[in-house]
Amino acid sequence: MTAPFGPPLITCDLELEEAARAVFSLASVLAQRADAVIVAAFGDPGADALANMLAKPVIGIAEAAMRIAASGGRRFVVVTHTGQLVERMARRAREIGLGENCAGVLAAEGDPITLMANAAALEGALKTLAGVEELGAEAVIVGDGLLGGVAKRLRGRVGVPVIEAIPAAVHHVAAALGAGCVAAQCRATGKVTNSSSPLLPSSHM
Repeated sequence: MTAPFGPPLITCDLELEEAARAVFSLASVLAQRADAVIVAAFGDPGADALANMLAKPVIGIAEAAMRIAASGGRRFVVVTHTGQLVERMARRAREIGLGENCAGVLAAEGDPITLMANAAALEGALKTLAGVEELGAEAVIVGDGLLGGVAKRLRGRVGVPVIEAIPAAVHHVAAALGAGCVAAQCRATGKVTNSSSPLLPSSHM
């Protein structure tokens, strides 16, 4: 589902605020039509407001990726497409209680609109990843859109796992919905079911 208005690409705090309003405008429709919600914009605009309003799982892709990156107490670095979002990404980690796990936020060099329209240019601009291990990171998070595609090609170039934000969010809601189904089954049958959480998605996690 696409919001009816908002910036085509989020590059600063003002655009994040506009995107949050756009996401929240979908609340009534989501309440009726969705079993779970993924806010697929890095920075999670409107995700917390929706989570407080809707009686169903809601996750933003930044939060989902950070939670997987921080599993086992790992420290992580976030890679974003513009320097104007560096502080916002660090703040998001603090908002969800993972500020101590966030070793830093790195930004691609260059105009974000140009970079996000050109995979080769974006991949070249991500030379900042060379500093990941120097920051003490044990995982790297890359954002949405074209960054997710570039992430697949970055594996093996850095010495730590590279985590894609959208698959992380899908894993989160699948686990949440699965837990909900188990709980409903227990209520219906009166039996307690022992069920371990689903495994984290494959090798890059």
